[in-house]
Amino acid sequence: METQGRLIVDVARLDAGGEWYRGETAPDVLDLGESEFVAPLGGVVYALNIQAVGTELLVRGELRQRLTCVCSRCAAAFETEAADTDFICSVEINETTDFLDLTEEIREAIILALPGYPVCRETCKGLCMTCGANLNEKRCACREKGNDGRWAALEALK
Repeated sequence: METQGRLIVDVARLDAGGEWYRGETAPDVLDLGESEFVAPLGGVVYALNIQAVGTELLVRGELRQRLTCVCSRCAAAFETEAADTDFICSVEINETTDFLDLTEEIREAIILALPGYPVCRETCKGLCMTCGANLNEKRCACREKGNDGRWAALEALK
């Protein structure tokens, strides 16, 4: 598996039956800025079948990106993977198209595959709303002290 900066297809030399492109993009392809909540661990790994069909370049395959995320419930860092196992896109080409850069299409697909609210595990208990303790690591005494009186009016509506 080779690592390269961008995925550029040589359309002029593409086999009539299509070709498989496998590899990994540069780690900075996602360009997430200075995000402290999501960071890529390496580049986007791809396995794509690319075929010229008439005036279109049909691209189908699989994309995977390892990430480090911050849990939206407990604020702990964890590793996960964003994947698009049914990636498909079509790009218009003509007789003058020699090379085509598919990096932006790959970037968009992985960004859409990112979790909206990443959690370290489905059973994550999160943080205590009162004292901020991580409820996965310890049990806090806030619930034992009694209910918060500010919500009493809403609880009476039940």
